[in-house]
Order: sequence, then structure tokens, then C-alpha cells
Amino acid sequence: MSRFNQLLAFVIASLSAVALAAVGPVADLTISNAEISPDGFPRQAVVVNGVSPGPIISGNKGDRFQLNVIDNLTNHTMLKSTSIHWHGFFQHGTNWADGPAFINQCPVSPGHAFLYDFQVPDQAGTFWYHSHLSTQYCDGLRGAFVVYDPNDPHKSRYDVDNDDTVITLSDWYHVAAKLGPRFPLGADATLINGKGRSPSTVSADLAVINVTAGKRYRFRLASLSCDPNHVFSIDGHTMTIIEADSVNTQPLEVDSIQIFAAQRYSFVLEANQPVDNYWIRANPNFGNTGFAGGINSAILRYDGAPAVEPTTTQTASTKPLNEVDLHPLESMPVPGKPVAGGVDKAINMAFNFNGTNFFINGASFVPPTVPVLLQILSGAQTAQDLLPEGSIYVLPNNADIEISFPATTAAPGAPHPFHLHGHTFAVVRSAGSTEYNYDNPIFRDVVSTGTPAANDNVTIRFRTDNPGPWFLHCHIDFHLEGGFAVVMAEDTPDVKAVNPVPQAWSDLCPTYDALDPNDQ
Repeated sequence: MSRFNQLLAFVIASLSAVALAAVGPVADLTISNAEISPDGFPRQAVVVNGVSPGPIISGNKGDRFQLNVIDNLTNHTMLKSTSIHWHGFFQHGTNWADGPAFINQCPVSPGHAFLYDFQVPDQAGTFWYHSHLSTQYCDGLRGAFVVYDPNDPHKSRYDVDNDDTVITLSDWYHVAAKLGPRFPLGADATLINGKGRSPSTVSADLAVINVTAGKRYRFRLASLSCDPNHVFSIDGHTMTIIEADSVNTQPLEVDSIQIFAAQRYSFVLEANQPVDNYWIRANPNFGNTGFAGGINSAILRYDGAPAVEPTTTQTASTKPLNEVDLHPLESMPVPGKPVAGGVDKAINMAFNFNGTNFFINGASFVPPTVPVLLQILSGAQTAQDLLPEGSIYVLPNNADIEISFPATTAAPGAPHPFHLHGHTFAVVRSAGSTEYNYDNPIFRDVVSTGTPAANDNVTIRFRTDNPGPWFLHCHIDFHLEGGFAVVMAEDTPDVKAVNPVPQAWSDLCPTYDALDPNDQ
């Protein structure tokens, strides 16, 4: 090998090492296209700083995050413009930085950059980030985002919590989202920390997560999924959940976790088993299921174990996570009165589907050409004045809101995980349960709305303490693309005063609107 080639190899190795290191709270995020083969099958993708999933973004509670998104995209099939959502952050006073295209901003145009500048004064835990433009995150623009709490009340329960204890789950497709079916029948592979196998690539590398016997690890499990939910387990080990969607929970020991698209959990794992290799499993609810050939898998490797694939077997789950067993660590009062409908405004979300599009209360969401936030800043205040018609719910300030999501065969693809931006909400009725808990239910930001077979009527409550338009949508990205969304326009009279917008934000729409459609 020539000196130059040696140098080149070193530089490339250094770059890939750098790409895996966390960035933040101040960082440049360069969005571009590249060929990647996370499961051994090469395809073009959308990458962040050269990799997918993107680098972990991290910081501490109280930090100001300044994330400069540089759009170097060139492949129109996966869109050349972009817009990034920082999932789980309240964005109080910075609604303009929330990210959903045509709700909170116009997309960032190719060849341009945009600075997302927001404070995280009172949140910590496990978050993530992803494109919020059409189905672009399915093509690779997604990554984990961790905010550490120096005064974490769970600190005594674990020894290790760092970049290496973040576990991401992604569904991966061999065809770009815009070129495949409108509603795919399953992913080709499940990626764990960006690596996996498909049934046709069973010799691809798997992710290895290293532990030392005797230590306790805080693993942060984040679903970056576009569609399937996954049942996550680790052979021979139990997991003690201590956080759900950035909300600290009372410790709950489980042996499997069904995690829906966009949800996150922290769990403590004690490395208390014989030194060996153990299968980590993430079985999707449809598509290429099971573990033949090492699909849907990664490796938990104890220090001192040989670098070989595990031979462990899966045992039946006897302590699966049930959402009703999750309770906040510290008391979190439920908005409203402890009776059904005991709120200022109750909204029922009736789901439907016509073979092409999803509907909520008769309306299928079509992104407006003028972002909802810009409409409000320009003077539109009422649901009648705001577009798209039928999809905007104007909510008064400091009101207790209840939303129910009755599961129905009229909306196929259940269970649909619903996400509300700008809040965590109390899950007063969970999927699989007919009980209402107004005492100590879990608060979170993505909830499974369950199945019609279980007669589910998942019900959530939140208080309108955050002026701005906030998206509420199914987090199956293909369903969102099919219109499965509404906007909660909260306290419209105060939006302008509470959310001053930077000039760069105001410049986004004129720049985007001037683009040729092939450059959007």
C-alpha cells in the first residue's frame, strides 16, 4: 500500500469514527445523498454528516441547541429540499423551529442552510430527530437525540450511560419511499444501530453492543421506524424501564417491550449473566418476521466472550410491557376532572380510509402552500380562516383538552401510533385496556391507538400552555403521507407574541416557492 493510500485509509477510518461520535448542542448537520448498504444491499439514501442513521445529537438539560442544517441534497426522487423535526421537544416560544413542513415552516431549499435555534430548559431524556417532509425520513434522515440530566433521579440505578448505550431501531427498504408502494407490505430489513440483514443478505454485519459483567447499563431504545412496531428483547436478560418518551417512570421490570414508531424507552440492564454472546431481538409486527439467518437481530457481547454469533434461544415472554403498568416517577396531575369528558374541550377523532387516503372526522390532511404558522402570523385566527379546511382545530389558552381515538376497521394498518407535537400528554386510557386512569397514568408523546379487535378507545389529555400550531398525526410515515393528520392550533391570539420568528425563517418560503418543482 502506498503512503498516499495508507493516509487515505486512515482519513476514511477517522471520518467514519467521527461520524459515530455525538454532536451538539451546537453543530452543523449536512444533509446529502450517498450510497449506503446497511444490510448488505447497496442503495442511494439521505444521510446526515455522511451517515444513516445520523450522528447522535446530545446535550444537557438547560442547553441551547443551535443546529445548522445544510442542504446539499441532489436526488429529486428522495426530495432535494428538507425540514427537520426534533421529536419530543416542547419548543415553547420557538414553534417556528419544530420542523414539520407546511405546518411550522417552508422546507429548506437545496444549496441553502437554516439554523434551528431552541432552548431545552426543562426536559431531559431520550428524543430523536427526523425529516418532517413527506416520506423523506424513511430514506435515511433520522437519528437519536439525547438530553442528559446531571441531576437524574434514576442516577443511582445504573453505572453506564453514554453514546454506546443508545439503541436505535429502523425499518429499511431496498427501494426509495417514492418509488415503492404507497403502503409497503413490510420492510426488507430491521436495522439495529444502523446494521441488519434481509432474508437475501444473511451474511451482512450485525451491530454489537458490548457490556462488562457486573455493570449496570442505561440503554436508551429509540424507534426510528417509518411503519412497523417491534417487539424488543434480549435473550437471558430482563429490562427495568425508567423512562418513556422523555418522562421518568417508576421502575418497571419487563422481559419484552413492544415499541411503536417514534417511541423511546430507557431501561436498565444488569450484565449479570455468564460471559457469552446473547441475541438482541427486534421483531416487526409484519413483513420479514422471525430471526432466521440473524434477521431482526443484533448481538449483546460480554467482555471476554469470543467474537462469534450467539447460540442463545428465545424464551416465551412472561413479563411483557403493558402501558397501563407505567407510572410517572414524580406526581404529574392529570388535566381536567376525574370523569370521562371532564375537560374544557373533548374531541373525538373518527378514522376512515378510502383505499388511497386516510381521513379524520371526514378530512384528509393536504399540506397547505402557506405554512399554518405563517397563516396565523399573517392574521388568520379561526378554524374557518385556516387551511387546510377541516383539518385545523383551534384550541383556547389554558384549557384542559381530551382527545379520544376509537380504533376501527375503517382505518386499516392498526395499531396506529399517534404523536402530538409541543406536549407530553396523559394516557388516561391505553390500548388493550377499558379502564380510565385519572390518578397516575403515564405521560408520553406517542401512543398506540390499539386495535378494533380489542374495542380500543385510547384517550389522552393535555393542557394548552404552549401557543402555536402543533401537528397531531399517525407516525406511520406512509399513513401521514396519506393524510392521517390534523393540526392543533393552540391559543392563536398569543402565537405571534410568544413565538418571534427570525428573518431566516421568513426567507424560507420565498426561496422555496421560487424553486423549479424538480428542485423541491
